[in-house]
Amino acid sequence: MQAQAHGRARMDGNAAFSPMANQGRPNTSSATGRKRRRRDPLWARLVVVFGAVLMMLSGIGIVGGKALLARYTGAVTQQNLLGSAGSTKPAGKELEGPLNFLLLGIDERARDPGNTRSDTIMIAHVPSTHDQAYLLSVPRDTWVEVPPFKKSGYQGGHAKITEAFFFGSRNGAGRAGGAELVALTIKRLTGITFNGAAIIDFNGFRRVIDAIGGVDMCVDHKVTSKHMRLVNGKPMWLAEARKHGGGEPITYQVGCRHMAGWQALDYSRQRYGLPGGDYDRQRHQQQLVKAMVKGMMSKGVVTNPIKLDKVIRAAGKALTLDTGGVDLADFIFTLKGVAANDLVMLRTNGGKFNSAKIAGESTEALTEESMQMFAAAKNDTLAEFVLSHSDWVAKSS
Repeated sequence: MQAQAHGRARMDGNAAFSPMANQGRPNTSSATGRKRRRRDPLWARLVVVFGAVLMMLSGIGIVGGKALLARYTGAVTQQNLLGSAGSTKPAGKELEGPLNFLLLGIDERARDPGNTRSDTIMIAHVPSTHDQAYLLSVPRDTWVEVPPFKKSGYQGGHAKITEAFFFGSRNGAGRAGGAELVALTIKRLTGITFNGAAIIDFNGFRRVIDAIGGVDMCVDHKVTSKHMRLVNGKPMWLAEARKHGGGEPITYQVGCRHMAGWQALDYSRQRYGLPGGDYDRQRHQQQLVKAMVKGMMSKGVVTNPIKLDKVIRAAGKALTLDTGGVDLADFIFTLKGVAANDLVMLRTNGGKFNSAKIAGESTEALTEESMQMFAAAKNDTLAEFVLSHSDWVAKSS
């Protein structure tokens, strides 16, 4: 990929990591009076949701199967996130047919409540055979038509899709309103209706990775963190590091290594200095999801009740999950046939920029082939799409 990254960075952030083991807002008719947003999210949209991991947790059967799984369902926050955007199919004991799940990553700060965007937007598609899964990313800068949303008082307009969560969450509608409006926006754009959804935040993801014991990641292009630095060997956000003399840069060198939670998250959110910019970041985020699935299903976790307990409870604290009315234990058990190696990661727009200036902002548009990819998810024909677009499959390492 030869395209250069565009847009402005904002995160606070890390220094040369020696491995030992926004944009401004587009003007819309509905934007009047809303608070000016931070330039970018703190964690720059980590690839989403531990829900993706929960959906693929077949290895849990080794230590007790459904009964053990049921023991932990109370630890997971469940909420109707999809509302009118959810599937109208009656909920039953098990999920049937092809399934599509909306996965959202957010950075919800206590000091700035109500000013949240969905900076990671992914779709997990499971075909009717329930033996595989596909991960599709929706670029956060995709210019879309956001429909009116009565729950938050949003009148409708055009904006980057990352803004849909903000518009939907206003006036007391909260996370559920934000997720619902993102789902409605994607449905209008692609025709996809969702069977479930999940939301997770940055700190929750880090705790889960650390509970797993870290993840194995492969760095394919040298990159220096724009968000964190090392101060006396301790990682700090850039703003905090400046208070302690600035610290040392964190650079991720090419090669495979084991990463702690903060390292994996920081690496997966880099885009500046990478040849493919945000598309490289999307790919690295997908890589992280797959690495987490592998870590969850490793014998070191699923055969160790103490570690498994720690991992699942960490996930429960971080995750908000909508199972479409299906009992959570049944929901996860239905998808037990999907293993880590069955995750196929697809590169939206073939991993290349398709940029346009709109209202003075740099935005992304979905190509005709990307629209065909999303149509294939809607029609359960992604296997056929992959056969004719093998170069769209992202490497997991």
